Amino acid sequence: MRVMVLIAATASSEAGEKPTEELLTAMGAFNEDLANAGVLLAGEGLKPTSVGVRMTIDGDERIVEPGPFPLDERPVAGFWLWEVSSMEEAVSWLRRCPLPMPGRAEIQVRPLFEASDFGDEFTPDLREQEERLRRKLAQD
Repeated sequence: MRVMVLIAATASSEAGEKPTEELLTAMGAFNEDLANAGVLLAGEGLKPTSVGVRMTIDGDERIVEPGPFPLDERPVAGFWLWEVSSMEEAVSWLRRCPLPMPGRAEIQVRPLFEASDFGDEFTPDLREQEERLRRKLAQD
């Protein structure tokens, strides 16, 4: 099962505070453990919302709003994409995670949809299209 691990932004991450060498070292070691175990598929930290935008799509209308975004909306400061056998395994890995930023951290783990979740609406043609895209991305 693939899961997206979302690290919520904090006041310090939104202020653009850089991590310490100690934190970078600890997170690097954790990421290396994830990779060596075959769990880590991708992961990155995100710059503050002040340098981002968000778009609201309402029918044909596209509304672009520049950052920053309020912390009470829980913007994301970073993410991992993991391949795990269960949510319990994901939680087990998170228990080993260093504190990703100063202060209190909040992290969500959310399963990704798989083809089987969509039922008959995900037709054979759509499944083949999805597989072609995955193969292309794996080559790049």
